[in-house]
Amino acid sequence: MRAVVQRVSRASVRVGDEELAAMERGLLALVGVGSDDGPDDARELARKLVHLRVFPDDEGRMNRSLLEVGGTLGVVSQFTLYGDVRKGRRPYFGGAAAPERAAPLIEAVVEAARAEGAPVVTGRFRANMEVDLVNDGPVTLLLDTRGGF
Repeated sequence: MRAVVQRVSRASVRVGDEELAAMERGLLALVGVGSDDGPDDARELARKLVHLRVFPDDEGRMNRSLLEVGGTLGVVSQFTLYGDVRKGRRPYFGGAAAPERAAPLIEAVVEAARAEGAPVVTGRFRANMEVDLVNDGPVTLLLDTRGGF
């Protein structure tokens, strides 16, 4: 699984006129599922997200986790993280999991993060979403459970 993770001071997700989720301080994770990913990847990604030490301590060093600061995790599915643009100009999405395989794995990330104690908000799988966020720092990280980057 892959994720683009941003430390945010606030974020929200909308589909049309409906606000699906809103959060204050925390991490917003855009999550893609690869065709070879499974439940272990979902659990690993969730653990990494809630325990990443990217929030400042009393000296201003990135030394605290989402759980330590009482932040919220936002999880938004994003198959385009598996877009391959090494050839040509149109992304090839052959490495992304099919929707019927990806949806339960996105939900597994959400459930595993909640089991770790993190409050979680989500987008809507397969919807055309508008994601609004204020990146705090800015802090943006790339995660890949298969070590791709």
